[in-house]
Amino acid sequence: MSAVRVACHQLAPVVGELAANRERALAAIDAAAAAGAQVVVLPELVSSGYVFEDAAEAHALAEPADGPTLTGWAARAATHDVLIAGGFPERGDDGRLYNSAALVDASGVRAVYRKAHLWDRESLFFTPGDEPPAVIDTAHGRIGLIVCYDLEFPEWTRAAALRGAELLCVPTNWPLLPRPPSERPMEVLRTMVTASTNRMAVAACDRCGAERGVEWVAGTAIAGPDGWLLAGPPERAEPQLLLADLDLADARDKALGPRNDALADRRPALYDAGPHT
Repeated sequence: MSAVRVACHQLAPVVGELAANRERALAAIDAAAAAGAQVVVLPELVSSGYVFEDAAEAHALAEPADGPTLTGWAARAATHDVLIAGGFPERGDDGRLYNSAALVDASGVRAVYRKAHLWDRESLFFTPGDEPPAVIDTAHGRIGLIVCYDLEFPEWTRAAALRGAELLCVPTNWPLLPRPPSERPMEVLRTMVTASTNRMAVAACDRCGAERGVEWVAGTAIAGPDGWLLAGPPERAEPQLLLADLDLADARDKALGPRNDALADRRPALYDAGPHT
């Protein structure tokens, strides 16, 4: 079946409150499932909060991929028969920390993706991942996964599309930056453009709730494969459940008309501009 109900649950995790944050995420999954969602997207680092004081705090809040956060998500996924995408600070087997996100369904953890493009102070705590965007076959379609700043690199989102992603899930924490009055957040526009240029649905789940002086865009948005918004962004920076019904068959059709195709028209041999200087 190609029709799928996608939920993004914008939340306000609190840095350091592991148990409370996990409960917030589980309650959000329950609410999304009760609303009929089959895919549930949560924010970046939803289990830990984001604004770490130092590396020691980041280490203290990290956990392995088989830790309590993803174990809890797997149990909820089995209960509700949903696919969950969300972020957590991963302590790797190599002892390093990664800003990671996971795809979890009723069978357990299907994929763990490590954010490849680190934003600002993240590089003080995390090691960047070096694997391509996760893209897996699920009961609800072919689902891709990246994290936040990764969305700003068209090469990266195109890589997900080329790997067959029909829906790209993007757990994110977008810090609030100045913008002209009445303009949409640039982050929401990137969500729309990424969807449109790749003919691929995009579900970006942002956070809210001021944390150690940082405010957030609260720009959670779900765009269809044509790029137009089906849900979001919310009018208020507060926890909120957004829902959209998607026909993922639309994401398999890359035709832009009788003579053009979003992927087949590419000319990769022309695109190597050489090293950045």
